Amino acid sequence: MSYELNALLATADLLDVVAAEVPVAQVARLAQGLALIPMTERLHGVLNVPGDRAEPGFTRFPAGFGRRLEAWSQAGPIAYVEADFFGGAGTQQAAVWLHGRIDLGPLRIEEDEPRSADGTPISQALRRLGATVPEGRFDEFDAVGLGAQRHSADWVRG
Repeated sequence: MSYELNALLATADLLDVVAAEVPVAQVARLAQGLALIPMTERLHGVLNVPGDRAEPGFTRFPAGFGRRLEAWSQAGPIAYVEADFFGGAGTQQAAVWLHGRIDLGPLRIEEDEPRSADGTPISQALRRLGATVPEGRFDEFDAVGLGAQRHSADWVRG
């Protein structure tokens, strides 16, 4: 089975502000007061600035998008994450912006690479956003419910 995620992660309040600024963005609630905005093709197109720089370490980062993340991160930490898995093997990338700069990452784990003692890139980013792992949960990814959908587009309403 495949799993693919390309999204922004932050508190629900911060992502509501982002969605008000970029109306094609749709916020999906997660556990622990967090939320995500899936990076749909339409949203990617709106955010992409042709000819501008893309963030190194990512495969689907819109050119020029770093400037928006820097601005939004003035209000609190915001993460950009990518994951692509099939049959349990795949890659993850994550970075967190805070106070107008990258505060964590970009982190990347390749297929068949062992997990860091600090956890996967997405779990580390979620921890920076305030996620915790209650008893009975595997990691931050599991604790906030990122496994509820298998593909980024599935998080979009309607």
